[in-house]
Amino acid sequence: MVDDDRERGRERWDDGLIARRAGERASVAEEGPREPQEEDAPPLVGGSYGRPLRSRLDALHELVGLSRTRVESEALAEAGRVLDEAAARQRLSSRHTVVALAGATGSGKSTLFNALAGVPVSETGLRRPTTSAPIALSWSEGAAGLLDRLSVPSRLRRRPLAGGAADTELQGLVLVDLPDHDSAVTAHRDQVDRVLGLVDAVIWVVDPEKYADAALHERYLRPLAGHAEVTFVVLNQIDRLGTEAADLVLDDLRRLLDEDGVALGEHGEPGATVLAVSALTGEGIPELRELIARFVQERTAPERRLAADVDAAAARLRQAYVADGRPGLDERARDAFTDRLAVAVGAQAAGEAAERVWRRGAIRACGTPWLRLYRWYERLRAHGSTDPHLATPVEDELTARQRVEQAVRIVADEASRGLPAPWAQAVREAAARGAEGLPEALDELAVSLGDPAARPPRPAWWPAAVLAQAVMTLLQIFGALWLVGQIVGVVQPGLLPPVLVMLGGIIGGPLVEWACEGAVKGPARRYGQEAERSLREAAAACGRARVLDPVAAELMRYREVREQYATVVGTRPSAARIVGGGRAGTTRLGATRTGVRGR
Repeated sequence: MVDDDRERGRERWDDGLIARRAGERASVAEEGPREPQEEDAPPLVGGSYGRPLRSRLDALHELVGLSRTRVESEALAEAGRVLDEAAARQRLSSRHTVVALAGATGSGKSTLFNALAGVPVSETGLRRPTTSAPIALSWSEGAAGLLDRLSVPSRLRRRPLAGGAADTELQGLVLVDLPDHDSAVTAHRDQVDRVLGLVDAVIWVVDPEKYADAALHERYLRPLAGHAEVTFVVLNQIDRLGTEAADLVLDDLRRLLDEDGVALGEHGEPGATVLAVSALTGEGIPELRELIARFVQERTAPERRLAADVDAAAARLRQAYVADGRPGLDERARDAFTDRLAVAVGAQAAGEAAERVWRRGAIRACGTPWLRLYRWYERLRAHGSTDPHLATPVEDELTARQRVEQAVRIVADEASRGLPAPWAQAVREAAARGAEGLPEALDELAVSLGDPAARPPRPAWWPAAVLAQAVMTLLQIFGALWLVGQIVGVVQPGLLPPVLVMLGGIIGGPLVEWACEGAVKGPARRYGQEAERSLREAAAACGRARVLDPVAAELMRYREVREQYATVVGTRPSAARIVGGGRAGTTRLGATRTGVRGR
């Protein structure tokens, strides 16, 4: 019986590739040269993806390029694999849709394969595993490149010679029967995993006994939940169940798929197609063939599969690109950093010192000599030295360095707050690199600007004030000498005039000093503020060049990759639009329900 089936199979299927080629050469030699026919034209190879998918792929390529030095290579490996597969698939035939038939041992997968083919192609029987290598069935020419990509041996590639080739509905279909995904042979499972990553769509064949198998759901259906639009789940062997039992099993299967996160294509919504068939009796097979034929003729499966792969890669990369909140440096953080650097470099202290020195110089120049002499004596007694420039303690220098480091650390934390870990680390590293040598640079900057308190400017009215103070002093001296002359008898006595002269000098000197002190407040304050502003701006420029600009560059790079990631994640058209509107979705639902109730 088996031999008879094999003989009938040989009558309808041509397995001898070498013999066929030899026969073609013989026919050509006998018939002589002939005119090229339209059917002899080479098949279309490759194609271009639609603009949305092309934009997403370009963005993913840019994303990988911008992230190589920031994100771990393992996280980018999946994205690189998707890009490689997209390029490889685009170079191959765009007229063909590769559909894999996957299932567990004993699920009737090979029987269903033969039922779809219409003749025995894949070996069936009680021996396990029955299918040891992928077997491919193509309804049209031009699929050699696709099968080479799947590593399907030439001896396992089939093409119908009659019946199937005339079935125009399945033109472009490449159906691949895979080994059992739960095979005891590791090589078989490896083949299944490899091919599933390359095909355009998958038909999962389950039976009433193993439809809830944890290995199937945890290893395949749950990880591939995002590929629901290119997934068919077929409950086979319903001839073993009654009508009510088949409905219960099918409902439970849908429940399990929902728990796996697999969207179901019901009520016109995009998602996986679920239906019940019996490969042995043929129940539900016409509906399944119709669904597959419509799916193949749409010619959108490669793009939809690739779009799902991009979604999966983007989901794995989400934690590397999506930030919490709105990270970055605002004006408040920049101003706070400038304030801390100004404190570290002593801008405020320098400004106050310059103001004090300016005022002190003005008062000293315009003050009475007796008061200046007294102040000099007090300063000498208090400090034991007339040198106004005292050595800066070592502790102050260390404190300044610590303040610079603290300012850099705070601004780095502000800039990296909420960023994904790779980019937060990149921001902190950029700030740390800029902090190296920053205290020394600030010291050199302060030295180059000079000490504003060393040589304060003199206003134009100082000479007049000094002259007025000198006149007041001379009046005091003149009045005193006049009195002494009267006492000695050299000058004619007269107490009132010398007293008035002395009194005028004594009162006029402090008045001049008081007037000068009031007059220098505004200029001294402005001079101190200008000194503080100059040092502050210089420190801010140094900190901006060394720290803020590198940090801003890292933040700008993150914003670029974030925009690229947003394009990668971009909203895809719904499956209803892709497959041709709600009518196709309704047809799927109707076919699914027919498969359940047709029994």
